[in-house]
Amino acid sequence: MSIEYKEYISSLEDSLKSLYDIAKKARAKGIDPEFHPEVRVATDLAGLVESFIGPPGVAERIRELSNLMPREEMAFKIAEEIVYGRFGHMEDEAAAEQAIRTALAILTEGVTAAVYLEGIARVKIKKNPDGSRYLAVYLAGPIRSAGGTETALTPVIADFVRKMLGLDRYKPTEEEIGRFVEELRLYEREVARFQYHVSDEEVRRAIQNLPIEVTGIQSDPVEVSSHRNLPRIETNRVRGGALRVVNDGVIGRSAKVLAVVEDLNIEGWSWLKDVRKASKKKNAGFMEDVPAGRPILSFPSRKGGFRLRYGRSRNTGLAALGVHPLTMEVLQNFLAGGTQLKVEAPGKAGVVLPVDSIEPPVVRLTDGSVVKVTERNIGQLKRKIDKILFLGDLLVSYGDFLYNNKHLLPSGFTEEWWREELKASIDLNFGGDLEEAAEVAGVPKQRLLSFLKDPFKKKPNASEAFKISLGLKVPLHPLHTYFWSNISTSDLKNLRSWLLNSNRKVEGETTVEFRGRSNPEVKSVLEDLCVPHRVLDGGEILIGAEEACVLALTLGLDKPDLEIDESLGVIENLNRLSGVPIRDKAPTFIGARVGRPEAAKRREMKPLVHVLFPVKLSGGPQRNLMEAYGKRSIRVEVARRTCPNCGTVTFKAACPSCGLRTVPEKVCPRCGRTLKEEACPTCKVQHVNYAEQQVPIKRLLDEACEKVGFKPKSLKGVRGLTNKTKTPEPIEKGVLRAKYNLSVYKDGTVRFDATNAPLTHFKPSEIRVSVEKLRELGYTHDYLGNPLKSPEQVCELKLQDVIIPEESVEYLMNVANFIDELLVKVYGLEPFYNVKRPKDLVGHLIIGLAPHTCAGILGRIVGFTRLKVCFAHPLWHSAKRRDCDGDEDSIMLALDALINFSETYLPAQIGGIMDSPLFIIKTINPREVQRQAHEIDVADKYPIIFYEKTWSGASPRDLNSLIDLVKHRFNSEAQFQGFKYTTPTSDINSGNQESIYKVLKKMSEKLDAQLKLAEKIEAVDAREVARIVLDTHFIRDIAGNLRAFATQSFRCKRCNRRFRRMPLRGNCPQCGGEITLTVYRGGIEKYLKDARMLTERYKLPRYYAQRISLMEEEISSLFEAGKEARQVSLSKFMAQP
Repeated sequence: MSIEYKEYISSLEDSLKSLYDIAKKARAKGIDPEFHPEVRVATDLAGLVESFIGPPGVAERIRELSNLMPREEMAFKIAEEIVYGRFGHMEDEAAAEQAIRTALAILTEGVTAAVYLEGIARVKIKKNPDGSRYLAVYLAGPIRSAGGTETALTPVIADFVRKMLGLDRYKPTEEEIGRFVEELRLYEREVARFQYHVSDEEVRRAIQNLPIEVTGIQSDPVEVSSHRNLPRIETNRVRGGALRVVNDGVIGRSAKVLAVVEDLNIEGWSWLKDVRKASKKKNAGFMEDVPAGRPILSFPSRKGGFRLRYGRSRNTGLAALGVHPLTMEVLQNFLAGGTQLKVEAPGKAGVVLPVDSIEPPVVRLTDGSVVKVTERNIGQLKRKIDKILFLGDLLVSYGDFLYNNKHLLPSGFTEEWWREELKASIDLNFGGDLEEAAEVAGVPKQRLLSFLKDPFKKKPNASEAFKISLGLKVPLHPLHTYFWSNISTSDLKNLRSWLLNSNRKVEGETTVEFRGRSNPEVKSVLEDLCVPHRVLDGGEILIGAEEACVLALTLGLDKPDLEIDESLGVIENLNRLSGVPIRDKAPTFIGARVGRPEAAKRREMKPLVHVLFPVKLSGGPQRNLMEAYGKRSIRVEVARRTCPNCGTVTFKAACPSCGLRTVPEKVCPRCGRTLKEEACPTCKVQHVNYAEQQVPIKRLLDEACEKVGFKPKSLKGVRGLTNKTKTPEPIEKGVLRAKYNLSVYKDGTVRFDATNAPLTHFKPSEIRVSVEKLRELGYTHDYLGNPLKSPEQVCELKLQDVIIPEESVEYLMNVANFIDELLVKVYGLEPFYNVKRPKDLVGHLIIGLAPHTCAGILGRIVGFTRLKVCFAHPLWHSAKRRDCDGDEDSIMLALDALINFSETYLPAQIGGIMDSPLFIIKTINPREVQRQAHEIDVADKYPIIFYEKTWSGASPRDLNSLIDLVKHRFNSEAQFQGFKYTTPTSDINSGNQESIYKVLKKMSEKLDAQLKLAEKIEAVDAREVARIVLDTHFIRDIAGNLRAFATQSFRCKRCNRRFRRMPLRGNCPQCGGEITLTVYRGGIEKYLKDARMLTERYKLPRYYAQRISLMEEEISSLFEAGKEARQVSLSKFMAQP
């Protein structure tokens, strides 16, 4: 670790210590459930694992092994040592359970405690029908939080443990296999959908081959109907945890799991190679579901879609993808920085971010002209676009292919590949002598040097490009290479013939213009090639200077007698005609559709809550404590505690009379008596630490409002508390949150959610922070080592520095002011933040937390972005166990968490500890983040051999050593800094900043925009889009709502209690409130009109019109025409005498 980086880490730790000191003083006042800050600091993965799951002594061993082997291997090694008794002797079953839990904790970096604490319900040794013993793992819902690959590795770990215990394989019966298939389909229909859709045959193959039983506890009240009461399956209800592990883990991520088991030489899992062979839609998963309003931008591998371009910009990688900012505009702003893009390859999805050095789109205008879109012409042509012939590049990093273990797809010929070819030619043929090479090529030396130094900005003109290709024997520059693989040899022949017969204008020896009569065949070929040209009023096609020169030289028009050989491909013919090497510009197009829009919004419980204080029905439908104020006291379930000194009974942690810490009382939940024993001797039930009691709400509110000097009109609490002891928050905190319009989360913290986006480098001008302030924060030099003087210099982002969205600034300022007022008026301390302007937030600490974890990552605010994303180092996001595929995480001010978070407030049910900052990881160790981040490429270029290997479909693992990756830098200073990128971008905030999907409010407007865009994109069939939307969204939604109407529950308007059927008395038996439906006619019919429109507008097969008619008839049979649904009496159906 460098001195500079040590100083950075030291400053973070000192700042955190200062915050802890303040929180300790505040907590010592006795206002909160505990008298000390409850967020614990974790130094490393090892400490987290031992703290959460054990066994004692494992932390030290993890630290020993962490420098010797990868984390996956270490997890299996620790499991082995647990089974063999290194940490103490255990019985086989207990050892297996401990080994699996601890190994899974290591795989998930220790931060997803719910996974290994609650996701594995238990581990049992059971018997096969032949009497042999095998291992069964019982899984629960929280297992899904482990992440797909880690979830899938759970059975692998269990199998590893099974072998060490000398147990036999699990031998499923046909009934048990059938049960799993039935259960999986039932879960899909009745409960929730999976990430992957797999066939019955794939499920059967997986269950037959799994060497351990993947089973679980019941997760939902839905029962199987055929395969019931099986001896080895304890429940007839669906087991969500087990289903997800097999469907989304073992089968869905079989390629990733296979990569891990092959790396670790684990035997018995080679069947994973064949588990997905039955899948018919391997590469079109992004089209399996197409919601209305979220357009398909390109069909799978369709010409004119996104061209695959390898590389990583400073704002891509870790699943994030780069597109040209002009592509966002051309696509009618459906894409914005941070919008999720579902893709054909290499993974499932990624957020899109602007990279303006890659290829922009090409469009056809309403007058027939074809234009490459640029910053200069976008304003004039945006409203004239008739067809989008080419969407532009999609920048995908090598690291994403490596992590997904997907074979490399052929690379198009790009500027950076050409640069490597040029450099290799100069080194090989001229011994690196640039002057000699320039002389042979016939271009100035400085010009040649500029092409090598900056291939993205400095590009040769057509004449220079051909000179360089002829003289230096390198392929023609990609700027002057068209999309030749989009056309056939006969198309090439027609185009050449048309050009030879057109009017050709020549100046000197250079062709500067072609003009000829338009014909449909040639026009179509020019469009497929994306050759810019104009269509004149008289119907003539005019091809201008650069394009004319390129076509004349590429097609060998000066050699008219040279015939096109129809036995050869297009590229081979071009090589013959031009006399220079021509490379395929776009061999690979990537299919994609729009996914979730970008998000930057305050975190709110639903409905909004100011304070975790119960009000039951006394607060009305809004749970307003101020409404309960007039009742003086309310009866609610809260903690029952007593003062050991004066005997005062209260729900507070400190005695309101003498200030001593109170102790919880044991209460029988049935008869209400206080107990000394663990269970009630009369009722025989376990004690609880709460009771229904009278709470003087008026007095409490008066005291709280007087203390903080503010009386809110509305103060929203909760109907009832869900934590184990029913401990409420101090009302003063809610009053102050109401003052600053803040919403509390379940654990007492205030949060802001934003889409994750990676960033390794930034310019001061992009983040609205002065150079002087950045120097104070440790940014003294740019990433090239030059002193930082200009706001346009590029700086390398430090690992734990975060650039927050501008949308969050006002909210976080309110949080800071809330904390300051809380410190002064409630805790009697000095204010800390003193925030007056947005720039005052810079330098303050935050905590980043992903929803499925319980360890937050310490961060520091260094700037702001106009995009609705949270920019941070890929290793910071990965430390949260997240990538940048479209998910959003929360940030919170560190002092808010240290003062206001309490484990006591967390819900008591399974999964309640998820999404809570039980720990703060104060410093990031690159070795201890997710494997995906280890495989981020941090080189400034890819070698020629990489591009060449893509053409043979090489495995990315075979090229591992050729490209600089994060994992290659472990145990050196370079693991923290010195990262580079291959592809520049001028501004990380450029392009569209809000998806039109969010701007349009009505679904009909979104659908119309989606269809109009589909009609404009060459790579999309609008009729097929309409069919898919109808199939996967509208029909499914209407049918589902019809089914829900028939099986709906009923709800009390006043207390919100739900009933499976209408109470006989006609109103709520609890509060007397009016009973209402939970599914309404409007909800069923909302898409009917749009569905009918799709069938008529695109003349879809009759099946769809008939299906919609049947649903309309069914709706009419449920509701009388033109009238609302009403209850009728039985007498209506009885015959009259």
